[in-house]
Amino acid sequence: MISFRIFILFIPILLASCNNDNSIAPQPITPTPVAATFQYLALGDSYTIGESVKEEERFPVQLVDSLRERGYAFSDPRIIAQTGWRTDNLMNAIIAENITDTFDIVSLLIGVNNQYQGKTAEEYRQPFRALLEQAISFAGGDTSKVFVISIPDYGVTPFGSNGNPQQIAQEIDEFNAVNLEVADSLNVTYFNITPITRQAATDQTLTASDGLHPSGKMYRLWVELMLEEVELKIK
Repeated sequence: MISFRIFILFIPILLASCNNDNSIAPQPITPTPVAATFQYLALGDSYTIGESVKEEERFPVQLVDSLRERGYAFSDPRIIAQTGWRTDNLMNAIIAENITDTFDIVSLLIGVNNQYQGKTAEEYRQPFRALLEQAISFAGGDTSKVFVISIPDYGVTPFGSNGNPQQIAQEIDEFNAVNLEVADSLNVTYFNITPITRQAATDQTLTASDGLHPSGKMYRLWVELMLEEVELKIK
C-alpha cells in the first residue's frame, strides 16, 4: 500500500521533468526569396525570328544568354516575328496577341519586306512610328527600355546579288534614315547594324545556308554591338 502511494506521488515529478526538457522547438522555415526575372519582347520579321539558323543562334536568344552570363535572371525572350512580314503584318499580329504584360526591354526591327515589295521609305514612316509607339507602350511607356535595330542590307548576299545590289543598298539606307529619324524623335536607342551586314560581301560565314539571312555568327556581332547599352537599360 505504501509503495503504491509513493508511485502516485512520483508521477507529477516525472511529468514535470518531461515538460522541462531542453529540446529546441522546430523553427518556421523562411522561404528563399525568388530573384526578379527580366522579360524581353522582340518584335520583327525574319531577322528577329532567325530564319535558317538554330533557335539558340537567333539574336534575341543570344542577347538574353549574354545577359544571363552577366548575372541577370531573364526568362526566354518572347518573340513576335515571322519571315516575310511587313509593318502591317507585324501590327496585325500584335493586335491578335492581345498582350497585356509589360516588359523590361523591347526591340523593334522591321521594314525589309516593305522595301522588297516596292513600298517607299515615306510610305513606311507612319506604320513604323505606330509600331514603335506600340513597343514603347509594352515597356510601360519608358522609352529608355526600347531599342530599334536598323534594317540589314541583303544586297550583299548571294540572293541579293541576283538583283541590283546598288539599288538595294540605296533603298535600305533610305528606309534606315526614316526609322532612325523616328527613333530619335521618340528618344529611343538606335543600333545601326547595317555596316556589319555589309561585311557579308567578303565573309561568307556571315550568311546563313539559305544565301540570304544572317548566320548565327553575324547575329553574335549584333549582340556584341548592343550588349553594353542594353545592360544599362536594365540596371
